[in-house]
Amino acid sequence: MPTVSIGRDRLFEALGRSYTEEEFDNLCFEFGIELDDVTTEKAILRKERHIDGEVADNDEEVIYKIDIPANRYDLLCLEGIVQSLRIFIGLDPIPVYRVSEPIRKESMLKMHVKSETAKIRPYIVCAVLRGITFDEARYNSFIDLQDRLHQNICRRRTLVAIGTHDLDTIEGPFTYEALSPTDINFVPLKQEKSFRADELMKFYESDLKLKKFLHIIAESPVFPVIYDRKRTVLSLPPIINGAHSAITLKTKNVFIECTATDLTKAKIVLNTMVTMFSVYCDKKFEAEPVEVIYPDETSHIYPDLSSYNMEVPLSYITRLLGVSLEANKVAGLLNKMQLHAESHALPNGDHIFNVSVPPTRSDVLHPCDIAEDVAIAYGFNEIPRRKLPSLKPLPLNQFSDLIRTEIAMSGYTEVLTFILCSHKENFAMLNRKDDKSTAVEIGNPRSSDFEAVRTTLMPGLLKIVGQNKDHPKPIKIFEVGDIAVLDESKDVGASNRRQLAALYCGATSGFELIHGLLDRIMEVTGTPFVDPKEDTTGYYIQCSSEPEFLSGRQASIIYKGKHIGTFGIVHPEVLRNFDIPDPCSFLEICIEHFL
Repeated sequence: MPTVSIGRDRLFEALGRSYTEEEFDNLCFEFGIELDDVTTEKAILRKERHIDGEVADNDEEVIYKIDIPANRYDLLCLEGIVQSLRIFIGLDPIPVYRVSEPIRKESMLKMHVKSETAKIRPYIVCAVLRGITFDEARYNSFIDLQDRLHQNICRRRTLVAIGTHDLDTIEGPFTYEALSPTDINFVPLKQEKSFRADELMKFYESDLKLKKFLHIIAESPVFPVIYDRKRTVLSLPPIINGAHSAITLKTKNVFIECTATDLTKAKIVLNTMVTMFSVYCDKKFEAEPVEVIYPDETSHIYPDLSSYNMEVPLSYITRLLGVSLEANKVAGLLNKMQLHAESHALPNGDHIFNVSVPPTRSDVLHPCDIAEDVAIAYGFNEIPRRKLPSLKPLPLNQFSDLIRTEIAMSGYTEVLTFILCSHKENFAMLNRKDDKSTAVEIGNPRSSDFEAVRTTLMPGLLKIVGQNKDHPKPIKIFEVGDIAVLDESKDVGASNRRQLAALYCGATSGFELIHGLLDRIMEVTGTPFVDPKEDTTGYYIQCSSEPEFLSGRQASIIYKGKHIGTFGIVHPEVLRNFDIPDPCSFLEICIEHFL
């Protein structure tokens, strides 16, 4: 969870009253955040420098360290926390964010995107905050929010990079381009001389803060760059802004641009910057739009500060909470969480809520998020404790346990493998091609070993045999576990499937043993072997052509007319990929079809 450090006195001033430490801790708990620590700025410095024994001064500013949920980007700064808490305790109404309407569309600031940007960072979104008033505390909070967003949703600037500029020092229209590093020259922020972009990359190799971002574009033949009408460089994203357009305490009009490889996250970041600091503008909660024009002449206007609506039944909320609540009560609780809700009665006696989700609440994606906010506002401690009735295992889990017992009694040893695997293991090492229609890929993997959710149990079992090839033969192992495949019919875009896989490795392929295991599984599930021309109530096998198996030594398993799995001798090339010297036979079936 991200931790936000805020000065206590400024926080209480913005909230309109003072709290004891215990009172504020309770308020944070009620709102769903946590007061993690109470310290001082000098104490933090002493801790960083490992200085002991110094006595704290009574005049040191008290700092509150507050833990917030990782997906609540609107709480990454004092402004967001204060606004949320004031609405929660009933001091302020839910703000209505809006985009100012220009007199003419022609007068709107424009950002022209060049086609070359598609090679490195294809997206950009922009906005303007007019008539903003900074003081030192507001300015520092503005900069801190950018840093926290860069570390959080922006994934250290790999997905999104934020640039903020003094609009009065530059002139539109602006252009977003991608040029050779030798063609880019400008004076970077906090420097006095001009650098060529390639020279700048070498210069920042010794910079403790910026050197960790250089790799994002270092190997690219072109670097992204933003110019104004006079070819003044605004920024070299995602590395550094230009010194010419640097914002100061005297800045009145701020131009915000976010370049990205992920357009959705760029919109969230821009909305967060705009909504948090539009409170300091002459026209509160208002931002000026910018038109972004792409090479194909399509244009988009940002920011999009509109709310979106979500319908949630009252019965869904009360069922999840386990508490009976009136519709008016639920609507009031949602308003405390910045979610405007209106209820409508249904003929069956239920109520349905039309919930308006503001641009600050990008974390609300599903009705369960609405129910969670109701639970927070109602108070987890207020939900009555009750003794749950005796629970019964899900039929699928109960059946899985029975299958495990039968296969173990057949002489096989159960193994457990990671549900995440590398893309190479899931496809290339199994002689498969990825058609992008099955595998759920991880958007930001920390390791090449965990790039995708497995679509088969085969890689895990083969890796175990490859890592235990000196083990006495035969090796007989099995696994009962879930895989995931893309599924457009599901609200999350994917579905889990419970699979059974078994592998035999020995001096011979053991094909007949794997076939025998299949027959045993069908026997204990009461499924007869049938002639497909005469009966479709049982199972039968037919020739298959899966690339991970040896041709002519594999078969598909058909159960009640549906393909539920495959078995056969593993292809020698696949065995070499996993460094297995002995022949193997493999069986995999989806056991959900038996229920």
